[in-house]
Amino acid sequence: MGEDVRLRAVVALAQGMAAAHTPRECWRAAALGASQALGGTFAALSVWERDLGRLRVLVNAGQRAPGEEEFPEAEAYPVHRFSEITEFLHERWAGGGEPDAWVETADGGPAWPAADLGAWPGTVPGTESGTESGTEPESGAVAGPESRPGPGPGPGSGPGSGSGSGSESRPGPRSGSGSASRSGAGPGPGTGPGSWWRVAALRRRGRGSCVIAPIVLHGRAWGELYVARPAGAPVFDRADADFATVLASVVAAGLAQTERLEEVRKLAFTDPLTGLANRRAVDARLDEAVERHLADGSVVSLLVCDLNGLKDVNDTHGHAVGDRLLERFGSVLSCAGARLPGALAARLGGDEFCLVAVGPEADEVVAVADELCVRAGELEFGQGVACGVASTGDPIGPVRSARRLFRLADAAQYRAKAARSPKPVVAGRDGAVVRLADAPPAAPRDRRRFRGARPGG
Repeated sequence: MGEDVRLRAVVALAQGMAAAHTPRECWRAAALGASQALGGTFAALSVWERDLGRLRVLVNAGQRAPGEEEFPEAEAYPVHRFSEITEFLHERWAGGGEPDAWVETADGGPAWPAADLGAWPGTVPGTESGTESGTEPESGAVAGPESRPGPGPGPGSGPGSGSGSGSESRPGPRSGSGSASRSGAGPGPGTGPGSWWRVAALRRRGRGSCVIAPIVLHGRAWGELYVARPAGAPVFDRADADFATVLASVVAAGLAQTERLEEVRKLAFTDPLTGLANRRAVDARLDEAVERHLADGSVVSLLVCDLNGLKDVNDTHGHAVGDRLLERFGSVLSCAGARLPGALAARLGGDEFCLVAVGPEADEVVAVADELCVRAGELEFGQGVACGVASTGDPIGPVRSARRLFRLADAAQYRAKAARSPKPVVAGRDGAVVRLADAPPAAPRDRRRFRGARPGG
């Protein structure tokens, strides 16, 4: 592959990742871009989840084998089978080295002369994957050369935990070794730690070779990029492995940008004090919910509540105590909302909070509002909440916009606050609420200025 072609491939990969709007789109663009750049037919992107001790596949792109899903929910593999991620590469990076890519082939033989690259750092001739001379293999591994535990799949080789059953003979001897032990040669196929699992996976999936490129993000091992070619296609060579190392760096840059954008999006839709959603998130969710209601009749409910006495708490005990009260009520709201699948709990601003629910019946939402009123009254320094509910499941008239639902919930909450009601007021069950929501303010200074107050909205 010419330099110009590879340069264009790098640019295409970077542009594809930059154009992604979601993490999944970014992962797919990374895998497809790398696969096309390397002339592969399949690629996978996996992340090392240190706390769980596993490599989890984020995306399988290209020509997937039976059982491989594009965005698998539970495809993960124990990292002890791929010690190049957890041991060799980590130690090498810590010493200032570069995370080089390497190649594996289905026949277990080298893709290029091992002598070209010298010794595989960290591997002692005559030892097995991930062990050093004189140490015992990991519990459950078979030390002898005749057999190994039955192979589980490797990243990019299909769903499952990767735990094999029974035993299976190992691939034939490495080139020039005459036995199943490591040759201590350079990072050609079959010489890198953990290659047994990858070789078995290639065979099982009908693939002839793969190149694995470690991904380093923020100075730490993040995961790996895996690109494969089918059986019968030319195997990857040393130049391909070098190019894969470059591509992995481009992918790492794209992932870092995606992480930053996701963090910005999270901040844009999150209330910093309580961790709940904010008004922007509520508006977006409510607009979508009303569209769904108009399309298929789904019940949409909005619960709006005002935390009573916050000003008194701030004036008497200080704003730090008032902030703690807001945080604690936010937790109470979140727990109450958990009873409504998919509900969005939010702080609208100041002492105002809300819940948006799509699907549950109106009675379920009212029951949650009842519980919320009780629990709010039990908070230290709390004086309860004024709570209003509006639901398309109640007789409130047609709801063609989020504005009308907000107006109705606001009016119900206003009634609850004016009456100092210990229970929620529900639009459609209190005949005055709908009239109050649609009536214009009686005077210029009337407090009843409900959100989006355009009659008939």
